[in-house]
Amino acid sequence: MASAPVPRARSFLAERLAAADMVDDALDSPRADGVSLAAADRRGVFVVLEGGEGAGKTTQWSRLADALRAVGHDVVAVREPGGTPAGDAIRALLLDPASQLAAESEALLFAASRAQLVRDVIAPAVQRGAVVMVDRFLLSTYAYQGAGRGLPMSSLRAVNHFATGGLAPDLTLLLSLPLAEAQARMHARGAADRMEREDLAFHERVREAFDRAVSVEWQAQHPEVGPVVAVPAEGAADAVTGRCLEALVARWPERFAAAATAALGAL
Repeated sequence: MASAPVPRARSFLAERLAAADMVDDALDSPRADGVSLAAADRRGVFVVLEGGEGAGKTTQWSRLADALRAVGHDVVAVREPGGTPAGDAIRALLLDPASQLAAESEALLFAASRAQLVRDVIAPAVQRGAVVMVDRFLLSTYAYQGAGRGLPMSSLRAVNHFATGGLAPDLTLLLSLPLAEAQARMHARGAADRMEREDLAFHERVREAFDRAVSVEWQAQHPEVGPVVAVPAEGAADAVTGRCLEALVARWPERFAAAATAALGAL
């Protein structure tokens, strides 16, 4: 069953790569001032991997970073919470099963880690033209602390606007997997962290929040999250990576065509 999605992924990527060839030609064409469009746009991109526990988010975050580095991209891959000395210390506290934290404290700690990560890592890397790939960002706060913990969305939005300075992801890939399968994967990993140990009702609320985030209406109401694209996470890791690359090529054909070509050859 895991191999079934591969032909579709090959076909889709092949179509996108053909389109990317035309985009490359346009980008190389000079503007009226003699500067190519490619040279005029050197800003990096900010991509987030999201999903519930057991969806394979961290696996795909690592695989995508490796695939992009393999074809020469400057990739900065960091995780939340963490990614800085301060963030790593906060991560240890947040995920330690022995930590007893009020929901408000938890939300503020996530925001503190995010503030440090944005200023020390994400913003500088995007400015220099890197591909920044982050394992979780603001959408997780809305799903876990908002829907999961029941904290007011208005408070979470205000705190995180302060933390991020208004920086929003350019694209979020939301890995989607049936909750029962995700829970089975999570339990198979062994020792669970503090968030993974929450009861099934908590994870159901989180999953429902993620499901809402893929709608056009929800995204229009939450522009600070940026565009969100659902990626089916069933099947083999290679097939899921192919689907993630489909989403990147659909959004930036001229930037990620080479990585997609390499992945297409491997499928």
